[in-house]
Amino acid sequence: MHTILGAGGPVANALAAELIKANETVRLVSRRQVNTSKPNVSWVKADLTNYQEVLAAVKGSSVIYMCAGLVYDKAVWQQQWPVIMQNLINAAKETQARLIFFDNVYMYGLVNGPMTETTPYNPISVKGEVRARVATQLMDEVKAGNLTASIARAADFYGAESLNSFYDSMVLNKYAHNQKAMWMGNPDTKHCFMYIPDAGKSMYLLGQTPSADNQIWHLPTAPALTGKQFIELAANIYGVAPNYMAVKKLMLQLLGLFSKPVKGSIEMYYQYSHDYVLDSSKFEKAFNIKPTSYEDGIHQVSTTLFKPQKTATALKNNMAVSI
Repeated sequence: MHTILGAGGPVANALAAELIKANETVRLVSRRQVNTSKPNVSWVKADLTNYQEVLAAVKGSSVIYMCAGLVYDKAVWQQQWPVIMQNLINAAKETQARLIFFDNVYMYGLVNGPMTETTPYNPISVKGEVRARVATQLMDEVKAGNLTASIARAADFYGAESLNSFYDSMVLNKYAHNQKAMWMGNPDTKHCFMYIPDAGKSMYLLGQTPSADNQIWHLPTAPALTGKQFIELAANIYGVAPNYMAVKKLMLQLLGLFSKPVKGSIEMYYQYSHDYVLDSSKFEKAFNIKPTSYEDGIHQVSTTLFKPQKTATALKNNMAVSI
């Protein structure tokens, strides 16, 4: 049985679709109910900060996929992530299940050049410090031979209905409604995004490959582009003018006075004011897989998630100024 913690989230949904397609038995675990009519799929309610609930939820599992996220608040992260990770470690030991932890890249901090699986942890944010702590917490147990686990790291993502990705919400969805886009940070720096269906396929492959255990993997991510290139690519696909406004740190700080999620994103601004490049060549070579190109991914998003609501009357070349 394959158990997905954090069911209902974009990566969990993409992974579940892959497992269901392969006719695997799947258990979905979350606080909120997930409705399913599939015969091989069940749902269990659990609070990941409660060890007994975690243990009950994963009993009988051959593979546990940790895809859950927490409220985007550093105080919550500091309090809850170490507890959750210890619960996961203890449950994996108890059940002897393989554990695959879906992670981000916050622990690397500001990196001059591509981020690889061997990039040292050098967090410059509270959230990064938390991520470094729990990743080390897990891999120390792996090195000690106490459990079988791996970490699957991903860049920022796009292609999710939740609009949690800034590229989805501030660019693709805006252009779908023929509105001016917004770009976080410096549009002249490079950034990269992972396509959500690629995340699901990659997690599935890790779950099917025990020889990939006990190490860190960067999931397949297309080569980085500049913000302006992302803007122009999306505008071309949606048939609109490439109009956008660059969101600088001062604006985030002002908006953060009225929005807790925005306030929580301020410490991560360095990811958008400097190059953010993820190297996924290790995974691509090991599994003989290539990430979806941005052009193909955005085309798919434009026909499924964020369909054009209006047809632009003219294509203009005026790019908005930064603020």
